[in-house]
Amino acid sequence: MKLCMIGTGYVGLVSGVCFADIGNQVVCVDKDKNKIDKLNSGISPIYEPGLDELIKKNFTAKRLSFTTNINRAISSSDIIFICVGTPTRKGSIKVDLSFVYKCTKEILKYSKRKKIIVTKSTVPVGTGDEIEKIVKRKKKLFTVISNPEFLREGEAIRDFRYPDRIVIGSNEKKPFNIMKKLYAPLINKGSKFFTTSRRGAELIKYASNAFLATKITFINELANLCEKSGVNIEDISLGMGSDSRIGGRFLRAGPAYGGSCFPKDTKGLVSAAEKYKINLSVVKSVIKSNQERVNLLTKRVHKILGSNLKNKKISFLGVTFKPNTDDMRDSSSLKMIPYLCKKGAKVRYYDPSGEKNEFKKIKNCNYRNNIKSNCNDTDLVVLLTEWDEFKSIDFKKIVKNNKFKVYDLRNLYSAEEMKKNKIKYYSVGRPDAN
Repeated sequence: MKLCMIGTGYVGLVSGVCFADIGNQVVCVDKDKNKIDKLNSGISPIYEPGLDELIKKNFTAKRLSFTTNINRAISSSDIIFICVGTPTRKGSIKVDLSFVYKCTKEILKYSKRKKIIVTKSTVPVGTGDEIEKIVKRKKKLFTVISNPEFLREGEAIRDFRYPDRIVIGSNEKKPFNIMKKLYAPLINKGSKFFTTSRRGAELIKYASNAFLATKITFINELANLCEKSGVNIEDISLGMGSDSRIGGRFLRAGPAYGGSCFPKDTKGLVSAAEKYKINLSVVKSVIKSNQERVNLLTKRVHKILGSNLKNKKISFLGVTFKPNTDDMRDSSSLKMIPYLCKKGAKVRYYDPSGEKNEFKKIKNCNYRNNIKSNCNDTDLVVLLTEWDEFKSIDFKKIVKNNKFKVYDLRNLYSAEEMKKNKIKYYSVGRPDAN
């Protein structure tokens, strides 16, 4: 099939490349010329394991192309995926859909034959209806459907190839058959093909992300209780997760949730509900608790190092919101590091995805390009992101300061082993072994 992906951000690029890899003719279009030039040179603008190789493979095979020419991209395609950003409006919980509607107008402008318009972007319930209103004067040329993505950063290619479910929302029956044919290579491997109304598909995406965010927030709050009551949160997670009705995924205590989806989508769901005069009190409390989470973890640094942080050397291992991605959106590091620097601490950090623009202008914050130089003379190591290369660090070997401490926000290390090695160790939701 001939596909057009409008937007080469995370969703559009990964989906487009993977669609090409299962045999489709895909053109990815973006107004950012610099990004398109990089892609045409085989350079991915995002960090995602395995993506560079797939881009080169399918570009060479001529199944995949990149362009800034939206007219050509739309005209040559049968199915057009809208994959643009739907950020939260500044100072609000409402979703900014201006990019979606702008795309729709472009599609309307350059379409002269029948097309299927697919919203891949995460959008509030009823957005497809608004798109239909925009294309009304050429209604016979367009079918508007919803096909939300469920790709995890760092695991996106695998998630595309082996999805838990493929959700298609349409108010007409014909698109179901077309989309089933498109996804046939995945369905034949056992992926569930789920059909619903267009509004149903839009809401499934928001509801899924909000529920996962709730699980994370719930276990984080329980971790606070565990710390006070002397219980190990990992026992609680295992005990709860063994119940098939609950499941163990997303029950790991740690920092606040972040990234491109959960913070934005929980707010978007609340905003969408308010439109219908529905109070989603549970989701609201999740948002509030998550925002407070960062403050709680930051305050604990004071408990570990004392109230006066001036000239204290603090080394962060990982600053992205999760491993295997360069995504900094709503990472706990964005609040923790500026706060600690403001209090006079000397912060350095190392992240496998490289130096971050977000910290370049912060006084007393420096990037180090390896674990050893980052931690060699530190007072406190803060493990924020569980990249694989952090899982077997011999701190005694690399840290020269005998009085250093480790604050493990991912419970990556064994408290007993740390005690055996005479390292002052603090974790999340577990009794301190000091």
